Amino acid sequence: MIVGDLLELDSLHIGVAWATPELLGRRVTGVTSTDLQDPARYLQPGELVLTGLVWWRPGDTDAAVRFANALRSAEVAALLAGEGTHGTVPEALVSACRTHGIPLLSVPSGTSFRAVTDRIYLRLWGDLQARSQGVAAVPEAVRRELVGLMHSDAPLGELLGHAVTRLGLPDCSILTCGGRLLAATAEGTGSRGSVPIGPPGDSPFDGWLLQPHVEPTPATATVLHGLAELLTPPATRARATAAAQRETAARALHLLGQDGPGLADTLGACGLPDGSPLTPVSVRIEGGSPVWAAAALADALHRLDAPFAVAPYGTDGSAGAVGLVAAPAARVTAALRDAWPVLQTRLTARQLLRAGVGPSAAPDAAALRGALVQAGYALESRVGGTVGSSGELGSLAELLRGIPTEVTAAFHTRLLAPLAEHDRQNGVSLLGTLGTFLDHDGSWSRTAEALHIHVNTVHYRIRRIEELTGRSLARLEDRLDLRAALLCAPPRRG
Repeated sequence: MIVGDLLELDSLHIGVAWATPELLGRRVTGVTSTDLQDPARYLQPGELVLTGLVWWRPGDTDAAVRFANALRSAEVAALLAGEGTHGTVPEALVSACRTHGIPLLSVPSGTSFRAVTDRIYLRLWGDLQARSQGVAAVPEAVRRELVGLMHSDAPLGELLGHAVTRLGLPDCSILTCGGRLLAATAEGTGSRGSVPIGPPGDSPFDGWLLQPHVEPTPATATVLHGLAELLTPPATRARATAAAQRETAARALHLLGQDGPGLADTLGACGLPDGSPLTPVSVRIEGGSPVWAAAALADALHRLDAPFAVAPYGTDGSAGAVGLVAAPAARVTAALRDAWPVLQTRLTARQLLRAGVGPSAAPDAAALRGALVQAGYALESRVGGTVGSSGELGSLAELLRGIPTEVTAAFHTRLLAPLAEHDRQNGVSLLGTLGTFLDHDGSWSRTAEALHIHVNTVHYRIRRIEELTGRSLARLEDRLDLRAALLCAPPRRG
């Protein structure tokens, strides 16, 4: 498919705002929707970019130039600008695209972006089929029926059921790579012979799998591969929709951090209900990427059947994502813990997937920022395991685990270094005695019994601890300080 093919798509009425014949001959690899002012990092070379121009304000020439520059840096094939927001394609954008050599097409207000996206992916799929030279063993009549169902927006379950019946296939399921069931023709799922649907995604959690419920024969496997090719358009469309949702959510996250105007409208554009409490989630994958973290979180949250928005943040090596969910914190925590084991199997042993769930909060900037901080703390403290919850933060040890290791290690050394030095030079463990004494609520006799020493020896050691630390174990405040210092001990290696 080339850019110029868009002008021939029936009923879409796409026009040319600016282009040259040479630019209309550019090859197209995909399509993505965005209303970010600088979407470069979310784009791939050869893509078509759809924008509703929500980011542009009349007279803002600089914004148009920045947007066009971002598209050029990403090496996109063309820009499709919707006329619905401003009534026409702004002249400033036409000028910027002319300067940067980006073909600019106009999408009339009566044409939905969904229709444009669907037609583009169906055309790309048709090109793929033409190049496959009939490898997919699907009869032409069934192929036409399934394409017709896709054009009519038939549910995925109906598509799959029709295909299985007409092709004589065993019962099948369609799942995400993260293990979430999308459609099935019968109860249960298979575990062998899965066939990827569509091209590989940007993360281990992107994409769909066609999974027969029984081990396929060689002939059946050939038909399954053909069916997987036929199902590429809805799979690719779902991936494009998820990418667009991440971009809108990123805008909301930016406004939340900057306390900028328009937060309520942007949350609404993310599909979040107006005025409803939102539960924040923070996710990280050690050694992964932000997009991976966002895709994993989105796959887990889909199980809630509640509106949510997920946005990546940070850079590779410090991968993270933030989500806002219109569901109670307890439900969100339960859903993540249920999904986490399967999601973790998509990663290596060193790529630990962790999450923190904050408290539900009112959808205003101050309340959500505070709840997000708690979600991040729950992630760091790992209350509840790999999926932590701020609502389960109930002990001093859990509280301290959320503090950076550099801080806790310094606190441990500052208070207990004299005891550690004493223990290195002597055969007596004052640190062990202190821990046992605090574990037994300051009881001399029970400490002596636990350490198998005389109670007078306990008295001597406690006096020595107090001399070296400058703290009195008769005072509750000092006991708490020393207990916290013990809990801040760096983990032993090896």
